[in-house]
Amino acid sequence: MVLLGTLVNAILIIIGSIIGRFLKNIPENMKQTVMYAIGIAVVVLGIQMGLKSNNFVLVIICLVFGGVIGEWIDLDKWLNKLGNYIEQKFGSKEAQGGSIAQGFVTGTLIFVIGAMGVLGALNSGLQNDHELLISKGIIDGFTSIILSATLGIGVILSAIPVAIYQGAIALFATQITKLIPEAALDLFLQEMTATGGIMIMAIGLNLLGLTKIRVANLLPSLVVVAIAVTFIYNF
Repeated sequence: MVLLGTLVNAILIIIGSIIGRFLKNIPENMKQTVMYAIGIAVVVLGIQMGLKSNNFVLVIICLVFGGVIGEWIDLDKWLNKLGNYIEQKFGSKEAQGGSIAQGFVTGTLIFVIGAMGVLGALNSGLQNDHELLISKGIIDGFTSIILSATLGIGVILSAIPVAIYQGAIALFATQITKLIPEAALDLFLQEMTATGGIMIMAIGLNLLGLTKIRVANLLPSLVVVAIAVTFIYNF
């Protein structure tokens, strides 16, 4: 079953979010400390991913152009609007134990950005090997427990974009490898990991309350990376 790894990943996020929902009454000081711990860990993860690039100038250029495109489209606004719409339909922040919009946006960015999902989905589609996505699902599940306990039940909604994103890659994996040479794909994954790592670090800084970076508006950078890698590989 090609989508098994994707489904397991999404289900573990849902289960973790539900568990976190029942832990929402933990003391505020404990929530704050745990959130700071997650923030620091996410920053370190982002730095580790960011250092994988062999061409950091390319990463900077992609982030700049991607940020300009993202601000023009204002993806952050649309993601928050969607979260706020759901919040209005299903209850207030206080009733749900946190902001649905914040939980949805933060969870989506953390679980979607990164090469692990792309590589895992490719393995699922090409080799019917779901080990990497299941491993990612376990990590995402534990992360969603803490995020849901601190940011609210909106984290559960991040399972939807994760399922769509990874599922689409798994389904079209055969076509992807036919269209893209292995060397070009490896280069893309390397630079995408580094670019995504910078975004992950920004998420961590936001969780620590040090910045208010609109990370969603940097997402077009991943598309810019794909275009740049195509140009580099062919020319």
